[in-house]
Amino acid sequence: MTCLYVLITSLPHCTATDILSKESPISLTQTLVSSNQVYELGFFNPGNSTNRYLGIWFKNIAKKKVIWVANRENPLSVSDNRSSLIIGNDGNLRILDGDQNTVWTTNVRGQFNGTTAQLTDMGDFCINDTFSGSILWESFDYPGNSLLPGMKLGTKGNKQGKRLMSSWRSNDDPTPGNFVVGLSAEQPPQIFIWRNSKPNWRGGPWDGGKFIGIPEQDAGYSGLVSLMPGNSQEGAYLIINFLNSSLIHGYIYNLMAFCGAFAICTNTNNPICDCLRGFVPQSNDEWSKGNWTRGCVRRSELLCEKNETGLASSKTKLDTFWVLTRIKLPDGHQWFLYMDSDECRQWCLNNCSCKAYAYVEGINCMVWTEELMDIKQFSEGGENLVLRLSYADSGKETNGAALLISLTTIGGVLLLCGFVFCLYRWTTYKKGRKPNLDHFNSEDELVLRDTLHEDILREESFELPIFEFKQIIAVTNHFSPRNKLGEGGFGAVYKGILDDGQQVAVKRLSDPKKRQQLDWATRFNIIQGIGRGLVYLHRDSCLRIIHRDLKCSNILLDEKMNPKISDFGLARSFQITQELANTCKIVGTFGYMSPEYIMGGVISEKSDVFSYGVMLLEIMSSKRNTDFIHQEQIYHLAHAWESWKGGRGIELMDQALRGSSCVSEGLRCIHVALLCVQDLPKDRPTMTEAVSMLCSETELPEPKEPLFTLQRLSGTSSGQGLINMCSINAVTISMTEGR
Repeated sequence: MTCLYVLITSLPHCTATDILSKESPISLTQTLVSSNQVYELGFFNPGNSTNRYLGIWFKNIAKKKVIWVANRENPLSVSDNRSSLIIGNDGNLRILDGDQNTVWTTNVRGQFNGTTAQLTDMGDFCINDTFSGSILWESFDYPGNSLLPGMKLGTKGNKQGKRLMSSWRSNDDPTPGNFVVGLSAEQPPQIFIWRNSKPNWRGGPWDGGKFIGIPEQDAGYSGLVSLMPGNSQEGAYLIINFLNSSLIHGYIYNLMAFCGAFAICTNTNNPICDCLRGFVPQSNDEWSKGNWTRGCVRRSELLCEKNETGLASSKTKLDTFWVLTRIKLPDGHQWFLYMDSDECRQWCLNNCSCKAYAYVEGINCMVWTEELMDIKQFSEGGENLVLRLSYADSGKETNGAALLISLTTIGGVLLLCGFVFCLYRWTTYKKGRKPNLDHFNSEDELVLRDTLHEDILREESFELPIFEFKQIIAVTNHFSPRNKLGEGGFGAVYKGILDDGQQVAVKRLSDPKKRQQLDWATRFNIIQGIGRGLVYLHRDSCLRIIHRDLKCSNILLDEKMNPKISDFGLARSFQITQELANTCKIVGTFGYMSPEYIMGGVISEKSDVFSYGVMLLEIMSSKRNTDFIHQEQIYHLAHAWESWKGGRGIELMDQALRGSSCVSEGLRCIHVALLCVQDLPKDRPTMTEAVSMLCSETELPEPKEPLFTLQRLSGTSSGQGLINMCSINAVTISMTEGR
């Protein structure tokens, strides 16, 4: 058993000393306290231990909960009363014992003229370069047994070898224990717990919103975590979102390979291990004694295996597939991202080494060619696993005759009922009256009810039906010029006819050359126009209005490229003297909503200011939030901040704008955008101030680093977390309701 802690805190407002400088070392009786008195750093003795450590704990919790320890493997003696924490001449943090020997150091290499260390309200202890302001080292890169919002849980085996959680040996000993938590290096990654370097538990692959091996009823975590794609240096990493002020922890009891290969574990059964269909215990004696670790073996040889050995086979008796539902999928998959479900099945069918396959939304095709290990049956959630079976184990040989008789009987009954129903419908039609269900016997009533239900289903349709591109090509005859109806500013429109005869119009968007029409003057006019429109909504109209769903797709352009703010379906009106409002129903488009709105439902004009800042970055870069995340594998706001901080703000501008004479104005727009997306509403300008900043030449304040990063969530069927509260794409469903 091991324990994983995820700590999420709210921040009160106070002041305290949080800076360590070279001139002010910390002794045993002194501590650093973050500016809002959330966390405290100092020396402590865990439990009944005779050792002393430097650590970080919650400031205002009665029972001290230590969330990070510096010298886990190099403790000080409790009898040493002259220990201290200093910043050495080389700019590194150092823990010194009473004899001034270095017990622990950050060991940052380089030449630094001056550094300070700061304890933040996030619980991060950082070394900052005094002159450049850059972070040289931070405790978040070296987690202990706790994971805080803002920390990154990394990939085991990456080059840097950090960002992995490890357990304490005991409550009195923070030395790294036997358990380590991190992500696997495969794609898509899984979350693992290793015990003494051997896999002990896994959470299944990441599908874009959750780990599919953690059942939904145990989850509630899918809105709390996000997984960032990997790179060649570090691999993927998991981060915790700011959503509430609770402490989440869980205990992991089950072990991998407990039931062995080709076996399934079901906690509600006795015994809990059972062989998969078509498999038998490898050792009946051991299995009967409750030792299931050797697992199971296939009962009958597969047809494809017989063919490979040169044995004759019957063409009518083929290997088949068996579907297991609500399954924790086995370990050791191969991943085919670009296969659809049919191609996935065909690949497995054509490869005798394929033991099973699964098609999971958000992951796509997964196949298994080795032993199937660590399969578990869930009562809810889970995925479908398609298992390869021999013909002998499919049940077709023994049940074929019975199945034929059953199908014949059922077919005759259905044919008779259909004839009776059609006869009745024809009779009532001739009489010119509607059917009266009271005249039916129970059998006829059942048939009619089922038929009417099918009619209703055929008449119903989705509000936004989805078509594959190959369907669009077919209905427009490959976008034939004969089908062309006309052409607008951003593409041609073609006539198409669906399979059911319905006529449709299909607009095919033009290529990126249209981007050249958006020169700097046009873009700046759009930026200013949107800003002036928001100033009118917030300050000048008779009703003070907060839009709540500002994004580029809700900005219309007339023939002169003048912007018009549209789609007020989610707008909220305020009294003239009202500054804030709260809502229990959070709606809008994820990626444009402000932190205070997502976390607490707090609405103000600063909510629109945040959205305006995101749009500004999109207009300057010609990249949507979602497109940017997909292509660059990094968050848009985080990338914008890093580029700006590194003096590379010009990288955020569209390539078509970089050669213009208005780069300085473009950089000013990016500067204003970063001020608009500040974490705290008080740090953002009003729309009046933002528009003034765009047009004036006054010196602008420096933006703060945006610690709250909006995460891109993939749609799932779980119905949990933020997925229910907000749109995750560019389309917003607007409903009219009383305010």
